[in-house]
Amino acid sequence: MKRKCLECGIEVIGRADKKFCSDYCRNAYNNKKNRDTKNILRNTNNLLRKNYRILEKLNPNQKTKTTKDNLLRKGFNFNYFTSIYKTKAGKIYYFVYDQGYLSLDDNYYALVKRIKND
Repeated sequence: MKRKCLECGIEVIGRADKKFCSDYCRNAYNNKKNRDTKNILRNTNNLLRKNYRILEKLNPNQKTKTTKDNLLRKGFNFNYFTSIYKTKAGKIYYFVYDQGYLSLDDNYYALVKRIKND
C-alpha cells in the first residue's frame, strides 16, 4: 500500500509510520492544524502582557493609587487577569502575574505588587 504525504499528497518513501514527505510538509500541516488554538493563545497572552505593562508602569514603587479612567485610557482590559486573591476581610485583588489591583471607592484602584515568598 502506497502512503501519501498528509500535506501535499506526494508518495512517502521510508519508514512504515512516516506521514510526511519532508520537514516542510510536516511543519505546514501542523501549523494549519494548530492555527486557531495558537491565535487564541497569542491574543490572550498579548492582552495579559499589555495589562501587565500598564500596571508595572503605573506602579513603580510597588504600591500606589490610580483611577479607573487612567487605566482605561492607557488601554487596560479588566476582563484579563491571571489570578484572584480574596483576603480574610473579603477584599478581592485581581492579579496579572505579580502586579495586582483592588477596587476602591469612587472609581479608584489600589495597585500592588505581590512579594514572592520563597
